Amino acid sequence: MHKGRLEAFSDGVLAIVITIMVLEMKVPHAEGHSADFTDLQKLWPVFSSYALSFVYLGIYWNNHHHLFQAVTRVGGGVLWANLHLLFWLSLLPFATGWMGENHFALAPVALYGAVLLAAGFAYYLLVRSLLAHHDADSPLAKAIGADRKGKLSLVLYVVGIALAHWQPWLGIGVYTLVALIWLVPDRRIERTLGH
Repeated sequence: MHKGRLEAFSDGVLAIVITIMVLEMKVPHAEGHSADFTDLQKLWPVFSSYALSFVYLGIYWNNHHHLFQAVTRVGGGVLWANLHLLFWLSLLPFATGWMGENHFALAPVALYGAVLLAAGFAYYLLVRSLLAHHDADSPLAKAIGADRKGKLSLVLYVVGIALAHWQPWLGIGVYTLVALIWLVPDRRIERTLGH
C-alpha cells in the first residue's frame, strides 16, 4: 500500500487539532472599562498550556514527516497504529483546555501527562508496526536503531505524572523538558537517508 494517503490524512487531522485548540481560547471581555492589555493577563494559563501543546503537535508532525521519509510501504496494521496515534493526539485539545482553564491544577496536569504518555506510546507502536513491514537492514530500521530518545520520553512522562500528583508545576517542568529534548527534529532518518 502507498503511504501518501496516510500522510495526507495525518496532516489534515493534526491541522484540525491545532485549529480546535486555538478556537478554545476565548477572547476576554472588558469588565466595566475599555479593553486593555491587562485583560490578557487572565489568559496566561490558557495561552501557556496552548503554547506547550502547539509545540508538542509540531514535534509530532515534524517527526511523523521525518519517519515516513524512510518508509517504503504500509499495511493495515500501520494504518491502525497511525489512527491510534491520531486518537491520542486528538485528545490534546481537551486536556490542554482543562489544564489551562484550571490554572495547572493537579488532576488536569496529571491527565495532560497521561495523554502525552499515551501518544508517546502510540508513536512507539507506530514505529514498531512500520519496522515489521520493512527488512531488518532497511534504511528505516537503521535510522530507528535503539530509539533511546523515544524510550526516555516515555519514562519521563511517567515521572511527570507522578510528580504532578505531588506538585503540578514539577510535572509541567518534566513535560516541557521532554518537548525540549524533541524540539530539534530527530536527525537519525536524515543521516541514514543522506538528506
